[in-house]
Amino acid sequence: MKVLVVGGGGREHAIVWKLSQSPLIEALYCAPGNGGIASLATCVPIAATDLDGICGFVSENKMDFVVVAPDDPLAMGLVDRLMQMGVPAFGPTQAAARIEASKAFGKDVMQAAGIPTAAYRVFDKPEEALAYVSACPIPTVVKADGLALGKGVVICHTRQEARNAVIACMEQGTFGDSGKKVVIEECLTGPEMTVLAFSDGKTVLPMVSSQDHKRALDGDMGPNTGGMGTVSPALHETPDNMAFIRERVLQPCIDELARRGCPFKGVLYAGLMLTPDGVKVIEFNARFGDPEAQVVLARLETDLMEVFRACVDGTLDRMTLQWKKQTAVCVVMASGGYPGSYQKGLPIEGIAQAEQDGACVFHAGTRWEGDTLVTAGGRVLGVTALGADIAGARQAAYRAAGHIHFEGVYMRSDIAVR
Repeated sequence: MKVLVVGGGGREHAIVWKLSQSPLIEALYCAPGNGGIASLATCVPIAATDLDGICGFVSENKMDFVVVAPDDPLAMGLVDRLMQMGVPAFGPTQAAARIEASKAFGKDVMQAAGIPTAAYRVFDKPEEALAYVSACPIPTVVKADGLALGKGVVICHTRQEARNAVIACMEQGTFGDSGKKVVIEECLTGPEMTVLAFSDGKTVLPMVSSQDHKRALDGDMGPNTGGMGTVSPALHETPDNMAFIRERVLQPCIDELARRGCPFKGVLYAGLMLTPDGVKVIEFNARFGDPEAQVVLARLETDLMEVFRACVDGTLDRMTLQWKKQTAVCVVMASGGYPGSYQKGLPIEGIAQAEQDGACVFHAGTRWEGDTLVTAGGRVLGVTALGADIAGARQAAYRAAGHIHFEGVYMRSDIAVR
């Protein structure tokens, strides 16, 4: 098979890395790819959001299968266009991807399906939203309805912060069209965990759990980021909460989307909080998380290409997923200044030594300048290692990360600490 993966971050590197192990694939491509993906696949300089360019490449080069990994092209309908061309594509349709692309739609699905989540209100008029936050319980959470690069969520500890968040979204246009509508919901408390699941529109196969570390600094301090590291399994996973998540969260969501005429085929991401009142859903996403994919796929033993085909073909009920029993830890190495402004084009050294030490180094923001690998993003690398337990995996990941250097590099020192 000739397979194209769409995207160019750490998630896509992990997907390409796993697909490269499949005997079903003869040729592997990635658009646009990155400095690390280039060693495993042929990188094609087409942006993930250039739907015309991707469809043209697929047609001209007779791709047999396409994996659409990022949120934007899913929300734009790339899978729909590929299906119309007769090309099998892994990922939800535009209608099903609304579970992530519109937080209001996602909350509506949860309510209709009886999925436990935070109480909420939806507003498309700023004056009504401002009136609501003047009297609602504090703290509260203000969310831009649409996609906002993971930055459209503000936890507000005072009424003024809530007012500022509403004004920024709805009046100042901080998130463009994504913020014209907002969801305002109760602030949940408790440990977070993520459970990803494969679905063919009917059957749900949950993956192993993971736990992301969103804050930039140790001790869960500092601004929110796209993720500074992950551990799998999640620190608070139990057989009971995993059974609850499958039966009361994942399957009801898939069933409700099918009932609405938009069956979900792809990866459903459930962002969860273990509150004093039990498991509740913070959000659903329509694809692998980043950097959750790095630790989850590092533990997957089943051929990923077989799973992707089963999701597209509607035969997932015939699949059984096999997992390594080891723990996986991913430590993100970021550019100085991230998630604010940061410098690009800085030479990176030591990756070969880290990989010789047993780690998988997934590239999130790198590119080649001649023979020199340089930084090209805020999150640059995700150093991922396996261990017999959390302590062993942490030690291996941080030991490998110690070999790598670029100017201004920083990383949290407490990933996977209980």
